[in-house]
Amino acid sequence: MATPIRPRRSVLYMPGSNPRALEKGKSLACDGIILDLEDAVAPDAKAAARDTVVAALAGGGYGARELLLRVNGLNTPWGHADLVAAATSGAHGVLLPKVESADTVRQAERVLEAHGAPPELALWCMMETPRGMLRAEEIADATPRLAGLVMGTSDLAKDLHCAHTPLRLPLVTSIGLCLLAARAANLAILDGVYLDLGDADGFAASCVQGRELGFDGKTLIHPKQLDAANAAFAPSEDEVAWSRRVIAAHAEAEAAGKGVVLVDGRLVENLHVENARRVVAMAEAIAALS
Repeated sequence: MATPIRPRRSVLYMPGSNPRALEKGKSLACDGIILDLEDAVAPDAKAAARDTVVAALAGGGYGARELLLRVNGLNTPWGHADLVAAATSGAHGVLLPKVESADTVRQAERVLEAHGAPPELALWCMMETPRGMLRAEEIADATPRLAGLVMGTSDLAKDLHCAHTPLRLPLVTSIGLCLLAARAANLAILDGVYLDLGDADGFAASCVQGRELGFDGKTLIHPKQLDAANAAFAPSEDEVAWSRRVIAAHAEAEAAGKGVVLVDGRLVENLHVENARRVVAMAEAIAALS
């Protein structure tokens, strides 16, 4: 599934068992919402949460926000029913937890398609276990229906027995494998959550680091994190202005039969133009959301 330019700066987890939170999501400045039936819902509330989320999706009102429904795994008592409900729920995508193989993705896809999933319903994969890291490439190539990967860095750190440090050096190998797999397969990829809600500076720094690493945006656990994520993962005014100059100068050079051109003393080639177009397209998509 080709992934169009779409802002995913801030994607907020919402517990599927909380109707009030699901309603509040309609007014928040997030690019996307993960309606969660997995970690955020207690076992005895899973079935009721599924009904609540399906009703919320049917009710609409979320505007241009991207809506992902995180289901329970097929190896749980709730996973199959979650996928059946998700198939025609109206969500933009279904987020599979703890994916460790391409077979897991294709198995979920078969359930969705058997229960009427439209072609545009995307699959997304949580990447949060050591085996998932080692199989990132095969997971990313599992099906054309796959649209993106989501890092589950908290679970991953637990399984690796590593420290979750501010610079995340113990996780860099895992993050790099997933970024490589996502970009090779033309998928979106979202950074993991930041759990310390009292550390605004640390969260802002993690957003900057995430963008520098190459993530499209960050998953969030609280609305107070929205502004910093939206700022960090959006192109700055200077970036957009520079990109427009690059596009214009290159077009002028091409018209004159030149392959390269200097912009503000810097050499510009096709690869720079491609990135400039992506930056401008993202800025325009963000403006359209506003």
